[in-house]
Amino acid sequence: MSISLSTALSGLSAANERMRASAQKMADVATEGARREPTQDPSASQDAQPARQRVPAPGTDLETQLIEQRSATYAYVANLRVLQTQVRAEGALLDIQA
Repeated sequence: MSISLSTALSGLSAANERMRASAQKMADVATEGARREPTQDPSASQDAQPARQRVPAPGTDLETQLIEQRSATYAYVANLRVLQTQVRAEGALLDIQA
């Protein structure tokens, strides 16, 4: 396999993983019990259980994740174009040699 094919396939895999990780982070924000931090109510007695509220995981800013997904999509398409161009070039080379 040529270096450009290997590089393009590696880029496709990396972009796919970025998209998967970002989608998982976004899904975790909407999932009940994904990550909860205890908070103590100052008026509660010492025996009371701490109140629990949903807190997004650190760094889970939905706007940032949308940008990450868009960036991963562009990277995926760019690597796909490299792959398509390489396949066409190799096909043309085979046609010339045949």
